Amino acid sequence: MRHGRLVDLDGRAGVRFTVALAASSDRVWRAVSDPSDMRTWFPQTVTYRPRVGGPVELTDDPNLPSTRGEVLAYDPPRAFAFTWGEDELWFEVADAGRSSEGEPLARLVLTDVLDLRDSASRNAAGWEVCLDELEAHLADDDPAGPHTPEARERWRGYYDAYLSAGMPAGAPIPGEDDGGPDET
Repeated sequence: MRHGRLVDLDGRAGVRFTVALAASSDRVWRAVSDPSDMRTWFPQTVTYRPRVGGPVELTDDPNLPSTRGEVLAYDPPRAFAFTWGEDELWFEVADAGRSSEGEPLARLVLTDVLDLRDSASRNAAGWEVCLDELEAHLADDDPAGPHTPEARERWRGYYDAYLSAGMPAGAPIPGEDDGGPDET
């Protein structure tokens, strides 16, 4: 686990991940801002107009309805943020030096500003799965995406770990609490 942590963001709860990735910051920037790159690891297909205030469309998640959002920040190659339903999603990318083998490293800070504090465990577990897929994408390992049965099993393990750690929970789980296709 990457240990997403609960943060207070001007009175709103958020889940924040700070991860070192084995790729250049330019490559990570493309992965978190180019819709064709995002399609391999992000839970929905994202299309957007690359400017603050631009529209965002999020589609193709088997557990969630399509939704619209708005670009909150767009500062290539450092920051990209948008609304996703009532949440805000922030990506911040920076150089992080080189590995001991001389390969470039990048730091990604992913912050999910939550509408509902009770969604912290659910969302943190989801971002763990997505970050697994992002790492596979950056390593050219042909990620399967965040909606496979194997990814669902990983999500459950992450979710249970966040619950055990005391992260807030209680929000509905798409595909389970709503009678959706993944209900067991």
